[in-house]
Amino acid sequence: MQLKHRQWLNLLPGLLVLASISLPVQAHNPLQSEGASFWAALLAAMMLALFWLLYALGSIKRPPRLWRALMFHAGCLICAFAVIGPLDAWAETSASAHMVQHMLLMVVIGPLWALSLPLPQFAAVTGRWGRVAWQPLLKLATYPLSLAYLHAAVVWFWHTPRFYVLALEHPWWHLVEHICFAFTAAMLWWAVLHCTERTRSWALLALLFTLMHTGFLGAILTFADTLLYYPSHQLDDQQLAGLLMWVPGGLPYMLAAAWLGYRWLRGIAADSEEGKYQ
Repeated sequence: MQLKHRQWLNLLPGLLVLASISLPVQAHNPLQSEGASFWAALLAAMMLALFWLLYALGSIKRPPRLWRALMFHAGCLICAFAVIGPLDAWAETSASAHMVQHMLLMVVIGPLWALSLPLPQFAAVTGRWGRVAWQPLLKLATYPLSLAYLHAAVVWFWHTPRFYVLALEHPWWHLVEHICFAFTAAMLWWAVLHCTERTRSWALLALLFTLMHTGFLGAILTFADTLLYYPSHQLDDQQLAGLLMWVPGGLPYMLAAAWLGYRWLRGIAADSEEGKYQ
């Protein structure tokens, strides 16, 4: 059976990522480092490539809607830029670059992957073994506020000075940090963006709670008059990192909360209108 052009388009990005691992890459890329940095970056690239390729192969059997496929591929491209691109090297010396890396994982990549609804594509490849893995996660996604607490614990844990420095100085811990951010953020966004009528109020609370605690952390970094992490960092760079987390980092949560609130009010209005004719 010949593949349609759209199916080839779904498969191509995964193949490109696999090929990119063995090709020369731009300067300052972690894949050009030596020792632990190289192996951690290589593992990150392989994990992302496998994740991407499984979706691409599943898209051949279960073609997704074009806009969903574009969202998934965009999330993978941004993830590659954040984790194995030059941004990862800049994050070692710049607090603001490190914060951009975190924000991409938590408020850009997470919602893109959640909105893409990739489970049918993964199911087409992994079968019942895949369902065994994600069925517990889908049940967990019915508790958005609990996931918001989990994500908050991860955010504050990795932004304490001791563990922030640990992640910067040790590539393997930096990889663990990225996985924690990406996983908990994607779970939270999935629970929020695909909430049911029963869990909509909890999803709204989860968004507002996340907006508040990340904004508070951003404000601490913005108004701090001393360096909280590396003595070699610049104070204005640390303040810029806090501002990035506080303002641009809060916008996705505000937009999602506004969308959920609109859906909630529209449902109430529809029920009220229906009651008039009964």
